[in-house]
Amino acid sequence: MKPAKRDVDLIKRLGATGLTCDSRAVQPGMIFAALPGTIADGRDYIPQAIEKGAVAILTLPDTETGDTALIADENPRLRYGQLARAFYPKQPQTLVAMTGTNGKSSTVEFLRQIWANAGYNAACFGTLGVMSDKGYAPMTHTTPDAVALHKTLHNLAEQGVTHVAMEASSHGLVQYRLDAVDIAASGFSNLTQDHFDYHTDEADYFEAKARLFTELTPQQAPVVLTVDDEYGRELVTRAEKRGQAVTSIGWAGADIRIDELMPHAASQDMTLVIDGKRHQVNLPLAGEFQSLNAVAALGLALQTGVSLDDGLKGLEALTGVAGRLERAGQTQHGAPVFIDFAHTEDGLNKLLRSVRPHTRGKIVIVFGCGGDRDPDKRPKMGAVAAKYADHVIVTDDNPRTEDAEAIRRAVMVGCPKAENIGDRETAIRAGIEKLSADDCLVIAGKGHESGQIIGTRVIPFSDVEVAREILAEVSK
Repeated sequence: MKPAKRDVDLIKRLGATGLTCDSRAVQPGMIFAALPGTIADGRDYIPQAIEKGAVAILTLPDTETGDTALIADENPRLRYGQLARAFYPKQPQTLVAMTGTNGKSSTVEFLRQIWANAGYNAACFGTLGVMSDKGYAPMTHTTPDAVALHKTLHNLAEQGVTHVAMEASSHGLVQYRLDAVDIAASGFSNLTQDHFDYHTDEADYFEAKARLFTELTPQQAPVVLTVDDEYGRELVTRAEKRGQAVTSIGWAGADIRIDELMPHAASQDMTLVIDGKRHQVNLPLAGEFQSLNAVAALGLALQTGVSLDDGLKGLEALTGVAGRLERAGQTQHGAPVFIDFAHTEDGLNKLLRSVRPHTRGKIVIVFGCGGDRDPDKRPKMGAVAAKYADHVIVTDDNPRTEDAEAIRRAVMVGCPKAENIGDRETAIRAGIEKLSADDCLVIAGKGHESGQIIGTRVIPFSDVEVAREILAEVSK
């Protein structure tokens, strides 16, 4: 698919030099997209954009823009993405989009590794930034702003990248950020409670995710769907009605089924049934949820040119993803300390149940919940921690503008016997000091993040670095 001719012609006619929806970033000659939003309305910033030299304003019809050209559209967010594609027209030839509540980051990175091991020039991007053979580059959103998204794809194509896997968030799907992307295949992991500060309920959240399959993935493009929950099974029904080729995966998968897992200290033997035939794989990752992410990556790899032999070899060569059951180190007695991004009830459930088979002693967990986000999940996460961990320490995550103590109290409704230690570094230290030889510590909620949001400030803080510093200190 090429950029729409009307958008290419419009840019030429205006002599536009760029596009942005941030009035602070407007430079002379740029188009300013004044997008209505849930928190702020871009139309309020039209005067500032004009003053800074915007050559045109993209927004809803009947908006006053004075002598500055008006690009009127009933759906300005969609048009914004289409114009972004016109400014940055190139895309890698094979682009995979992955959605779901948990597992997106790991799946796209595992897919990138499988592609690379099979000889493709591959990249991935999302929450963890952009990863390619050129190295790492940070990003600010799971699914970036449409201009950043198309610029990223354009630059990767210019670098010769042929295969790209990207995360597709519910926000990005609802806000039409992916509508001008050429999707070759798409995947789904699961759906559990999250982002209810943005979506009205679980049904609304699901329909946002479903857009990837029902509207954005071409009818002839394959989809890889984990069918271990009702939402995956519903997507199978919808995809089959569209006539799409469906690869059904997971513990209940019809095409790629996980039949058995045998955990070891830092790996697991995995038995897969693929098209009716059994295959043995040594997956060099701990945790049941990692096996599900790896299988999703395998399914997408097989649908985008990788042979089964290369795909299985790729699984056995996988390396872990930053902040996803990442081993920060171990105590002098050999007790491991893991860092994970789990920040939902389901994510915490899967994380703790995955760690249990690898742990002979007790599981200690340090976690909290973010402020200005879905408050309903706080006691639920506390209950999960109390059920699956032996000792729980509730601490601050990213309290943002909420009262941190109130957030911790809400979490502890579900785990009333937990320790309440607000300072995150102090909580991590307390967790490490409780470990004996056969125990493990899980620090959950922030994963790869390098800052803690307190009020409106971002304080430098890395769970991995703090844990390693404390481990080094206590082992002296």
